[in-house]
Amino acid sequence: MNDPKTILVVDDEPRYLSLVQINLESDGYNVITAMDGQSAVEAVANQQPDIVLLDVMMPVMDGFTACERIREFSSVPVIILTAKGEERDRVRGLDAGADDYIIKPFSAQELLARVRAVLRRAERGTVEGFHEPIFEHHELEIDLARALVTVNGEEVSLTATEYRLLQTLANNVGHVQSAEDLLTAVWGPEYKDDKEILWVCLSRLRQKIEADPKNFIHIVTRQGIGYLMPPVDEG
Repeated sequence: MNDPKTILVVDDEPRYLSLVQINLESDGYNVITAMDGQSAVEAVANQQPDIVLLDVMMPVMDGFTACERIREFSSVPVIILTAKGEERDRVRGLDAGADDYIIKPFSAQELLARVRAVLRRAERGTVEGFHEPIFEHHELEIDLARALVTVNGEEVSLTATEYRLLQTLANNVGHVQSAEDLLTAVWGPEYKDDKEILWVCLSRLRQKIEADPKNFIHIVTRQGIGYLMPPVDEG
């Protein structure tokens, strides 16, 4: 039997923190808590949770800054908790390195579904269909055995979601995939209409692997159709 996953919940409202903790523990998770961004960063470094639920508006250090700090040393999945209707917060959270977001107020069922979905993505191994241990595309290499990505021999730090997205595109070299296809394959069928999360993740991934922001060679957009990784010999 697998050991229960540990979730770090970060929120400065004690009653809300307690409610989320009870719901997660009732579903079998271990829960640790923090009440500000600085404490969250320290908890990730010292206790290495399996996933982080991170509120945005907090004292000492806000959730955006905390997420950026966490991304400097960890690829732990992060779900940002944002207020209803604050679209800018959702985009900013994803830009900071979050894997997903949940809009407050949310139900226990939605919370647990999002946590399971993000953990599934983090736990997935190589994408079905790869047959070689090293995938190469121009100067980009994916070491499938070690889940290691390098560009020109330099390691690139990706989140679990970014890695899954890159794998999915690499596994379908030369084939255009619609936004819906990518969202379903990487995030799950319940995300198939959430174009915003795909756009932000693609942008973040391109910043890390593309040498020329005006001439993408690894992830190309086919306007109105979708995205693809072109064959290396494509002119």
